[in-house]
Amino acid sequence: MLTSDHLESLLRDAENDRVERKASASDKNDLRRVICALANDLGGAGTPGVIFIGVRDDGSCADLPVTDRLLRDLAELRSDGKIHPFPTMTVKEEIVAGCRLVVVLVEPSDNPPVKFEGRAYVRVGPTVRIASAEEERRLVERRRWANLPFDQQPVRGATREDLDLARFRLELLPALVPADVLAFNQRSEEEQLRALRMLHPDGTPSVLAILSLGKEPRRFFPGAYIQFLKLEGTRLSDPVVASHDIGGTLVDQFRQLDELLRLNVSVRTVLGPGPAVERPDYPLVALQEIGRNALIHRNYEQSTTPVRVTWYADRVEIVSPGGPFGEVTPERFGEPNVTSYRNPGLAELASRLGYAQRFGTGIARARDELERNGNPPLELRADLNFVSAIIWRAP
Repeated sequence: MLTSDHLESLLRDAENDRVERKASASDKNDLRRVICALANDLGGAGTPGVIFIGVRDDGSCADLPVTDRLLRDLAELRSDGKIHPFPTMTVKEEIVAGCRLVVVLVEPSDNPPVKFEGRAYVRVGPTVRIASAEEERRLVERRRWANLPFDQQPVRGATREDLDLARFRLELLPALVPADVLAFNQRSEEEQLRALRMLHPDGTPSVLAILSLGKEPRRFFPGAYIQFLKLEGTRLSDPVVASHDIGGTLVDQFRQLDELLRLNVSVRTVLGPGPAVERPDYPLVALQEIGRNALIHRNYEQSTTPVRVTWYADRVEIVSPGGPFGEVTPERFGEPNVTSYRNPGLAELASRLGYAQRFGTGIARARDELERNGNPPLELRADLNFVSAIIWRAP
């Protein structure tokens, strides 16, 4: 933790390339670029980068009103779905050299390059700019592979022959990397896979690569599918109306699950004193959010159990293998602003492909949609092995 004296010394050090001064926080995209550059730590300083917000370049106070809303908005830059992977940063109010400021501390990333909207940024002297191909290569080589999350670890026994590289070129790469970056860098396919955390340094595909591009993901992860069951009644022993196993890549599962959910939602006409209103028995967005969360955050490492979607006459139950992860405990599961990511690479992929809006907001969005549609509140249950969500039909 930096002391007040250390912060004051950094604020006055105009030559330090780990320090940025901003008079205001009005340009959020500029702040995102700076956060990326400091997290990437191109120079390898290994020390936190600091953004002082509320001070001018000459060191004078900008008299910025520091409010709870401002602090919250700045903290949310970490997980609003635009910076990948998530940087480690803290946001706090401080009085430094007589100025009331917001101080944003950004730790060097173990998993560079950190990117904003698909572009890696670095800081060279006082300038923040897009990383060159060579600079990005250096960042990739600096990853601490042993410390990476499970979805970015190598899959032993897998090779590039197990990946659908045509799909990578035609579908995933254009969605994950902006066209101007592709044209500028002119990297080989292997370098592109490495930059996207899909290849280990020895060339072995990562878990992320197998789950998003694998020709046969279940060969390596037997539980990587969805079991969909629709029943006539309210008990598991009631007659089966429909049964489906949804496999393939994570993207295949997103698409097929969306289609099944859409086909099974019923819409009724609600009569009242005003015009008739069309209302579904379940809001599709709520079902999608819970289903996608189950796929993204499940435990692929130690479970051969699929994600289970069971559609009863009065409710839909979605069960995901693997209990809460990291800071999220069974007692705190579903609480606002309490999030940890077992599979951040999969979460990033879902976000970049449009299957997630903002990180950590899926449950909140589902709850809002259910309330708006008149459904009972969402029920969440979590233990060490499973997380389940119960979505009750609208009365």
